Amino acid sequence: MYSLQTAELLIKSGFEVDLLCFPNSHLHIEAEKRGISTYQLEFSKYFSPIQIVKLRSILNIRRYDLIHAEATRDLWLVVPALKLASLKTPLLLTKHVGSYIIKKDFMHKWIYKRVNIALAISGVIKKNLIDTTPLPEEKIILLHNSIDVDRFNPEKTNNLIIRNGFNLADDEILIGMNARFSPGKGHEEFLYAANELNKRFKNIKYLVVGGPSKGEDSYETKIKEMASSLDLDGKVIFTGFRNDIPEILASLDIFVFPSHAEAFGLALVEAMSMKLPSVCSNSDGVLDIAVDRETSFLFQNENYHDLSKKLSELITHPENRFKLGNAARQRVVKYFSTDFITSQLINIYNDQINQKVV
Repeated sequence: MYSLQTAELLIKSGFEVDLLCFPNSHLHIEAEKRGISTYQLEFSKYFSPIQIVKLRSILNIRRYDLIHAEATRDLWLVVPALKLASLKTPLLLTKHVGSYIIKKDFMHKWIYKRVNIALAISGVIKKNLIDTTPLPEEKIILLHNSIDVDRFNPEKTNNLIIRNGFNLADDEILIGMNARFSPGKGHEEFLYAANELNKRFKNIKYLVVGGPSKGEDSYETKIKEMASSLDLDGKVIFTGFRNDIPEILASLDIFVFPSHAEAFGLALVEAMSMKLPSVCSNSDGVLDIAVDRETSFLFQNENYHDLSKKLSELITHPENRFKLGNAARQRVVKYFSTDFITSQLINIYNDQINQKVV
């Protein structure tokens, strides 16, 4: 969906955009609904001669000024098609997730040599590209993901809708996290910290937002059973998947981002945009977003005792919540807004188009 959002922003900025996607995929269906031009190819293998020839035909007809791949797997389709068409079109790659596979053999060197610029969404992803691919560091640019700061704006969101819906009292402090149910997202640390906090505070409730991905229902069940075993029934509210995230965030007093290893962390950026103070794990992509003691409190990764301690500080010092929340919103507007990131992306596009890099 991030590809779709980027395409829409580029179109608004005057670009003509085609999306290449898998037929009948969520991206294809949603793009068609929004009137975005698409081409569809059934590219499921790393080497597919028929699909490569089909893409060559598209490239010869459309003569694009630039091609932007959103996954490394796409390179195995795009690069051979460009070579077959004898086109020097600039090729960009965005790297969203890290890889533990070293890709420096002959074939990967051939594929990655055709990439003009790789965009890394965080510092840890940039390091991963350097460590695992043959790309030289000068070809890698840091470009974060972005959010719509107008949509995630506390001044435009009713903070009572959710609180009233869950029958929360005015004096109850609501602490929440938003993540799919998947190992490594930090649900265990969140619940263990809640268990510790309940021994000190009586006016705290906890919101767990999100649902399981395909095949991870058993993990969701495990977490809910864990909450019961910690005597958190009535204290923890499991909302399931929600579409009203701005309203959910507006209802919170403190946001927790306990993920063990996150490439970036859009959920954290959204919360910060809503002027929420946050307590985050001091790991990976979080370090690009949160500033300790300025926008957030960072806790030692996977250490629920430290998480509980940092949350206690915010619970007992509302003035710190206010201070961190204001600074968080300012940082997001300055560095992670769609307007700012899209303008950076357009500058990169224009630079590559003007250079006519081989």
